[in-house]
Amino acid sequence: MNSKVLVISGDGIGPEITRETQKVLDVVNKKFDLGLEFDEALLGGAALDATGVPLPDITLEKARASDAILFGAIGGPKWDDVDRQLRPEKGLLQIRSSLQLFGNLRPAILYPQLADASSLKPEVVSGLDILIVRELTGGIYFGEPRGIRTLENGEREGYNTYKYNETEIKRIGKVAFEAAQKRGGKLCSVDKSNVLEATVLWREIMEQMAPDYPDVELTHMYVDNAAMQLVRAPKQFDVIVTGNMFGDILSDAAAMLTGSIGMLPSASLDLNGRGMYEPCHGSAPDIAGENKANPLAMILSAAMMLRYSLGSPEAANAIETAVGHVLDQGLRTEDIYSEGTQKVGTIAMGDAVANALQAH
Repeated sequence: MNSKVLVISGDGIGPEITRETQKVLDVVNKKFDLGLEFDEALLGGAALDATGVPLPDITLEKARASDAILFGAIGGPKWDDVDRQLRPEKGLLQIRSSLQLFGNLRPAILYPQLADASSLKPEVVSGLDILIVRELTGGIYFGEPRGIRTLENGEREGYNTYKYNETEIKRIGKVAFEAAQKRGGKLCSVDKSNVLEATVLWREIMEQMAPDYPDVELTHMYVDNAAMQLVRAPKQFDVIVTGNMFGDILSDAAAMLTGSIGMLPSASLDLNGRGMYEPCHGSAPDIAGENKANPLAMILSAAMMLRYSLGSPEAANAIETAVGHVLDQGLRTEDIYSEGTQKVGTIAMGDAVANALQAH
């Protein structure tokens, strides 16, 4: 049975890294006879320019009809002055919410070839393999009421609401505990329960769930300590589970441990394992169109798509192995370049991964 993949290039470097990822998917589609069928749609700034809204109805229709979504990047200074409800980022939040993509998986894996590219000493990060499980459709990013209001004294005040209910916490907890079962059996729940009531409930429910997973060791950590520990001794972590805002921040910090945010893929899943796959980095408008962007995070996101939503782990492994072969060859985009390696552009890196797939 064929699988329908919706490809959304997005903004900035999105179209460039999408083109290279499509090359890789075309190779793996043919090599493993996957029967992938591709369609395209607009989201974010590109959609706003073309249709007047960041998430057109047709994009949402196509997304609901697809088996998986592959997404590039979103936003840029071009749209900084538009109404807040029309910002490109609103389109991304809306599609995540509409499709109930609540479970965000962000692996932070250090390829051994890139140990010198990390901002930390090689001995601190060598062998790093962390999975951050971030709740994606709740918390302060979606909480109501929110806004900017004028007080009686004429002073303006911005306000947001941070809240989680039991159902939201239990479903992300299930994803995290099950992920830990398949990995090293260690789960660290990150909260700020010493000052935030929403995370008092978060910690209570994680504790209530723990007996159902006797093979997983559950620990807790305040988010400020977790941020410190990620740069002090990151290999102590196996799986981290946390809320939307904390996960957003910690996963970006973890990205730099791996050498570059240009190496980090992600998956956003619903209850049935259908999802949207995207690199963790942004649209990098400063290098858009210059053949400098690193396409590996999006290529690795495509591998996650094959593994988690399309039931093709062998093809996923092949892509990840091909990326390893390319790094073994010493090929590096600018963000991971170091002395003694060969600097290449976006196109050359995509070609190299596609060729490695063909050869192996």
